[in-house]
Amino acid sequence: MPVVPSLEYVPAVARPVGPGRRQWREWSGALLDLIFPPFCPLCRARLDEGRRDPLCGRCWEGLERIGPPWCQRCGRPMVTPGRLCGACRLDPPEFSWARAATRYGDSVREALHAFKFHGRRGLAAPLGDLLVDALADGLPAGAPDLLVPVPLHARRERERGFNQARLLAARIGRALGWSVRADVLGRSRATHAQTDLSGAARRANVRGAFRVRRPELVAGRHVAVVDDVLTTGATVSECVRTLHAAGAGAVGVLTVARVL
Repeated sequence: MPVVPSLEYVPAVARPVGPGRRQWREWSGALLDLIFPPFCPLCRARLDEGRRDPLCGRCWEGLERIGPPWCQRCGRPMVTPGRLCGACRLDPPEFSWARAATRYGDSVREALHAFKFHGRRGLAAPLGDLLVDALADGLPAGAPDLLVPVPLHARRERERGFNQARLLAARIGRALGWSVRADVLGRSRATHAQTDLSGAARRANVRGAFRVRRPELVAGRHVAVVDDVLTTGATVSECVRTLHAAGAGAVGVLTVARVL
């Protein structure tokens, strides 16, 4: 273990900079590396070649990407392209489409836990970039008109200090030039943590938990809901139903990972 503390100096969402400021940032980053050697929050290896700050190259490459072919509706990996999976044929989901960048394996689970529960906000950068890479082939309904992060209840956001979905949406929006509106969806009530609940209990837990605060921004528009993980889909499906009730057109879902 290092005796010199690592420093998470890479911002989760960085503003575009000109050539002069970019060069200064590179020099200042190199200086910080000398004073505060950066270590990967997952494996604790020192960041070196192939790094995707704050992840080391090995952990970055070890994330289990989901690539095509996938179900045209839910984004589940498939063998035959251009088809719907059996689950979507039998019971179509609330959302028009869904895409996830990775399988919810050990590495991405550890990264998301460090991000959400240990304050490693800098992880929004590589995790958001995973989704940007996954969107290179486009979306079934084309580019969304706006990205809407899944909101946290105000009390939980104060406790955590940030909303991870909002940081991810900001990273994606800046990279792709898509509008991000964190003021569209709000929590109408607090809910229990979903982690240890069954599928039915998850759906009951979030039923009626969201409200649209700016319906004029979603009426007739293509909206993408952004969250960190798609598990049973209970949370995002409730967000989608709420947006549809407010007049949204197509509503899709973007997550860093999904449980398969």
